Amino acid sequence: MFTRRAADGGARFAFTDRWGGAGAAPFDELNLGGHVGDDPHIVAENRARVAAAVHLAAERVVWMDQVHGNTVTVVDGPHLSPIPATDALVTRTPGLALAVLVADCVPVLLADPFVGVIAAAHAGRPGLAAGVVAGTVEAMCKLGADRSRIVATTGPAVCGRCYEVPEAMREEIAGRVPAARARTREGTPALDIPAGVWAQLAAEGVSSGTDTGEKSHICTRESADHFSYRRDRTTGRIAGYVWLAED
Repeated sequence: MFTRRAADGGARFAFTDRWGGAGAAPFDELNLGGHVGDDPHIVAENRARVAAAVHLAAERVVWMDQVHGNTVTVVDGPHLSPIPATDALVTRTPGLALAVLVADCVPVLLADPFVGVIAAAHAGRPGLAAGVVAGTVEAMCKLGADRSRIVATTGPAVCGRCYEVPEAMREEIAGRVPAARARTREGTPALDIPAGVWAQLAAEGVSSGTDTGEKSHICTRESADHFSYRRDRTTGRIAGYVWLAED
């Protein structure tokens, strides 16, 4: 159902795959996205299953209405509905989980466990170019985080070999984020959004070393265990979760 990673100081990270849920094709099985046309009762059941598996109350998971932008929202308690028009969440509240939905975009989870500040960001092509990564780090620092202590983890996303784009689009994005420039296996223009995210994290002073960072090497388009919009179009969403364990 998911992979988990713990950081010193009580920060927890988790990424789901597509299995272990209640859904049927084309959303089989563990679709967590409430905006893709799946039965909302099944989505709620799937979200409850994941929350229980990581020992969280489903009502203490905060979701976003993601719009491929750079808006960052600070939250301090549960929300009955997704936070509107935002692509990153930040909190200092223990036991409150932040969730990000993807099906090729990069789910970015961040934590400064020393002061107890965490964040979840949705970084697709538009958000990468718009600076959602830098904005998220800045919002964390305003709550007391230190860039040198931030633990960064990114989950499954489409890789640069699979994300073919028009030449003009590649050059537009690479002009802002040079590390995102890529080519497919066939040699056509492409974008490597995970590489761009990690380059932006490094520019913000967030280390990508193994002691403080971890990058998933799973390509969603290549993996049958993950949802991929570019591969299937009508499909579900996996999620990344970050939270601070309560004492």
